[in-house]
Amino acid sequence: MSREIILEKVRSALGRSPGQPPAEAPATRLRIPEVAVEERLDSFRRSLEALAGKFYLASSREDARRYVAALIEGRTAVASNSPYLAECGIAGLPGVRTGFAREAELREACASAGAGVTSADYALADTGTLVLLSSAREARMVSLLPPLHVAVIPREIVLTTLDELLTLLPCPADATSSMLLITGPSRTADIEQILVRGVHGPGEVHVVVI
Repeated sequence: MSREIILEKVRSALGRSPGQPPAEAPATRLRIPEVAVEERLDSFRRSLEALAGKFYLASSREDARRYVAALIEGRTAVASNSPYLAECGIAGLPGVRTGFAREAELREACASAGAGVTSADYALADTGTLVLLSSAREARMVSLLPPLHVAVIPREIVLTTLDELLTLLPCPADATSSMLLITGPSRTADIEQILVRGVHGPGEVHVVVI
């Protein structure tokens, strides 16, 4: 069947004629509920833990640093160049490597590291999702290659839903070449529907909210 015949069938099904311009797209409908920060954090925790993710509410940056130090003890770790990690003193923890000059070095370090430590640009409470905008500060490999991903974030970036994110960031491509939405540990299922974690990314995800 030729391309013209296929397109004509589509036009007929839509009730349109050749050359007719498409109708205007409907208005965007975004709903942003008003939710207190404490409720957002509780929703984020419940959503993350439902997917086998780990949640820790730190009382301070020092508390967060101690938690991360205990979590990565005995492992090799790579940290992103996030200024927030530096402010928390996490980038300077023993055994944590950061500040790679070349991408090849970063890739090699992430492929052999036992843990990757990042921050995040946003988090979505209703799904327990981390949102990372790929950049020199947050390289994708740090959150995707090591078997353990630890994210340290301030409570202020926890949004309600994807609608709120798209209100703040309506055109993600203008800000980054890649926007990562990380919802719990990596998981996949084969044709027999047997669920396996950690095949295409970290099998363990910890989110530390300060």
